[in-house]
Amino acid sequence: MAQETTDTVTVHGDRPAPKFDKRIFGQFAEHLGTGIYGGIWVGKNSRIPNVNGYRRDVLDALKAIRVPVIRWPGGCFADEYHWREGIGDPKSRKVKINTHWGGVTEDNAVGTHEFMNYSEMVGAEPYVSGNLGNAPPYEMAEWVEYMTSPTGSSLAKERAANGRKTPWKLPLFGLGNELWGCGGNMQPEYAANETRRYSTFVKMPAGQQVMKVASGANADDYNWTDVMMRDAGGHFDAIGVHYYTIPYDWGHKGSATGFDEDQWARTLAKTLKMDEYITKHAQRMDKHDPQKRVAMFVDEWGTWYDQEPGSHPGFLYQQNSLRDAMVASLNFDIFARHTDRLRGANIAQMVNVLQAMMLTDGNRMVKTPTYWVFDLYKDYQDGIVLPVEVQSRWYNKNEWTLKAVSASAVRGTDGAVHLGLTNVDPNRPTTVTVKLDGVTGAGVTGRILTAQAMDAHNTFDAPDTVKPAAFTGATLAAGTLTVTLPAKSIVMLDIK
Repeated sequence: MAQETTDTVTVHGDRPAPKFDKRIFGQFAEHLGTGIYGGIWVGKNSRIPNVNGYRRDVLDALKAIRVPVIRWPGGCFADEYHWREGIGDPKSRKVKINTHWGGVTEDNAVGTHEFMNYSEMVGAEPYVSGNLGNAPPYEMAEWVEYMTSPTGSSLAKERAANGRKTPWKLPLFGLGNELWGCGGNMQPEYAANETRRYSTFVKMPAGQQVMKVASGANADDYNWTDVMMRDAGGHFDAIGVHYYTIPYDWGHKGSATGFDEDQWARTLAKTLKMDEYITKHAQRMDKHDPQKRVAMFVDEWGTWYDQEPGSHPGFLYQQNSLRDAMVASLNFDIFARHTDRLRGANIAQMVNVLQAMMLTDGNRMVKTPTYWVFDLYKDYQDGIVLPVEVQSRWYNKNEWTLKAVSASAVRGTDGAVHLGLTNVDPNRPTTVTVKLDGVTGAGVTGRILTAQAMDAHNTFDAPDTVKPAAFTGATLAAGTLTVTLPAKSIVMLDIK
């Protein structure tokens, strides 16, 4: 049996930090592979159980984890998306080639009405990404008016004729996507000027506000953030950062399953780079915005592996294992340390693409280990972050070294303290002594996510291989928690 070790976590309930904005649990739905078609939309005439064309199983699963935000229609797809092609009679909509993802036809069956209505059904805020790549400013301006105008303008009347009389709420609007890449291969100075220009024409009706989100940097491109904040920071309310956890490199990313311990440690160590990237981008933002008016959004994050063998090229379909669950919990711990600036994030992506919440196949749907992490941590939404200090032994495999234990905590809107603990060591359990400063509780309950194998995953034939279970390995006495964490486990404790 693996030798048990002891680590220490201190929760500072007496030093509350800014809240864990619910938008940090945002999702991302791009017209990519089967993320939209087959993932959330099957059509009203489908034999797959649906609500007005939206598959019921996925809808119910998203509502269960209280999805707060959905980003749409991309991603790179947004950089060539023309909104007028996705309104009106579906039979008359323009059919195009999805040049970014697989070269397949896009019939625009899911457009503005379908997405905005779906967001309302889920109970999520829509985060719409505008086309700053190959569309003129007036196109973006008219789209915003079409969605939001309560007046009798021609665009508002057109929206009503297409089935929606009352305007939608549009709390988040993206001023382009990845302008440094598929959004136009721009230099930061040019991108900043274009952002200023397009932002000028995004206007909301009286009494309504929209958070304008600028196209942010790729990973460690700190100069991008510096220039955008310097030259255009007064023209947007948030700026993104994109970082994907890739075990190897873009040419050979590695497999989603069937990996060894080196690949386990390699992946988890690389995901911890997120902390460094957020810290250094925030420093550039602080230089130009010391009051922290502008929010940071990590509006694309997650694991990116080689596609599943036999899947359609360009669909980015990958399995999702216990390792991906670890990536999610580690990122939530990182995000909790930066809530003074970080106020939104969108995992890539919601269904059937990259680090998905769910995988579908015809009328079958399976929830991934990542889905269950979002379920475990959902009470973090809008909770007050309680800083934690972690004294942990180091876990290492070959050149990859990281603390064995990671943690974060919030005082939830329900009044309870929610403490997330992750043991990344796939071999050794540990006993964690948790000191509660400024936290009182009469009892503790919890749930755990773990499995026998590092690459344990859920399939359509075995959908419950990785699923939370009740956790009884925590005791509370005299303001101290004693928690026994099994190897490769994620535990969420509720202290009431």
